[in-house]
Amino acid sequence: MKTIKNRIIFSLIAFVAISCSDDFVNVVSENESSDNYFNSEEDYQQALIGAYDLLQATYLNVMIGEIASDNTVAGGESANDVIGLQQIDDMQHTPVNQQLRDIWNWMFAGVNRANYIMQYQDKTDFAGKEAVIAQARFLRAYYYFELVKFFGDVPLVVDRPLEFGDQFTVDRTPQAEVYDQIEADLIFAAENLPATQAQGGRITSGAANALLGKAYLYQKQYDDAAIALEKVVNGPYSLVADYASIFEQEGENGPGSVFEIQYTDKEGAGFGCLQCSEGNVAVGFNGIRNFNGPIFDSGFSFNLPTQEVVDAFESGDIRKDVAILDIEAFAAANGATYVEGYEHTGYYNRKYIARKGDLNTGDQNLTNPNNYRAIRFADVLLMAAEANYLKASSNPDKAKTYLNRVRDRAGLDPVTENGADLLDAIYDERRVELVGEGHRFFDLVRTGRAATEIDGFQAGKHELFPIPQIEIELAGNNWEQNPGY
Repeated sequence: MKTIKNRIIFSLIAFVAISCSDDFVNVVSENESSDNYFNSEEDYQQALIGAYDLLQATYLNVMIGEIASDNTVAGGESANDVIGLQQIDDMQHTPVNQQLRDIWNWMFAGVNRANYIMQYQDKTDFAGKEAVIAQARFLRAYYYFELVKFFGDVPLVVDRPLEFGDQFTVDRTPQAEVYDQIEADLIFAAENLPATQAQGGRITSGAANALLGKAYLYQKQYDDAAIALEKVVNGPYSLVADYASIFEQEGENGPGSVFEIQYTDKEGAGFGCLQCSEGNVAVGFNGIRNFNGPIFDSGFSFNLPTQEVVDAFESGDIRKDVAILDIEAFAAANGATYVEGYEHTGYYNRKYIARKGDLNTGDQNLTNPNNYRAIRFADVLLMAAEANYLKASSNPDKAKTYLNRVRDRAGLDPVTENGADLLDAIYDERRVELVGEGHRFFDLVRTGRAATEIDGFQAGKHELFPIPQIEIELAGNNWEQNPGY
């Protein structure tokens, strides 16, 4: 859904503020009380659009999911360019990190918007309200899943927004309990949403089951994960034959898209409020520095693929040239010019760099229209392969079937290995299929491989990111920091 700005002003305390300055939270609402709202289906739909809106801020989550891993380096103009990303890349991040605070704030803002709907879920009845509530519950689950991935135990508030003063009484909730709520929300969503939606980007039962399976996988509940993911495998999805088309505009919301975050270049944005952009900010950040040539537009040269991930592709893998742009070869073949940025590797994330011909209203680097494919069918197949191999009644044959469907589309021979070699093959396939899409760091952490794959990673510390120090102080120093920070 190409979102529009919600006309409701949500009451957010500094603890969960989405603004870039404290002054923003003091805006006078045009709706003086909830009595004037949630009186019609239109009101609920408008509030739901507001809850969808914070999905666009997850561009930062995606970038960090790559930069924190062994897939990419931070890049940029210099070692001080967006210092928070440089620190994360070097595994030297601390509780004082603007990008981590942004993720905390923006994801809790999304939770609040979903909870605002849930607070008034019983106020007005209309046909189809269950589907509205189901979407709100999916969104709450999605935002909380992001928070748990990054921070572990987080404050859990359900069916009402976090309000001023809650930071003193609501403690960090054990992540197992947060996962319980995520599961409950996603089960409800899966049971109350259709398999397809007329409007692209709207949540479906398949998206809910896919995220549910992923949540189970992160908790090592492999039997439950296999059941949830199997429902998606049997759903209305397929692998797009032309892999190169997936990340172009003509490939948006295609048959392989289970859940896709919508962006548009028709509404401008500025650096004063990055989360306000309707465009995919990561695309501009990932772009080629001072580029002059065909097909692509310039950017800030962040999130640069490493030689290691380039070498991870097997010979003949058609995905390599779609995922990785060899800028030196491209420039030589097309008479293009560019400037090498900091930590230049010679490669760019081709899936998510700016293309020529976009409107780029306002700032070109902040309003790119490239949708983010948050959950793809290939991802589901590989998660299902992993879950089927690791569940109590292991089914390696089914695991190989799902794995080889992905490999066949990539032009590769089927995997025949068994045992630990089969599991390694699934992990290797996830890396090359999903490179540049923000999953690698969390895959390494949840499978216990991060310490051996990521330079500087300290086991027992870096599995989680630190709670922003300012949030602990706002809570009266009642919260404990994550271990090691």
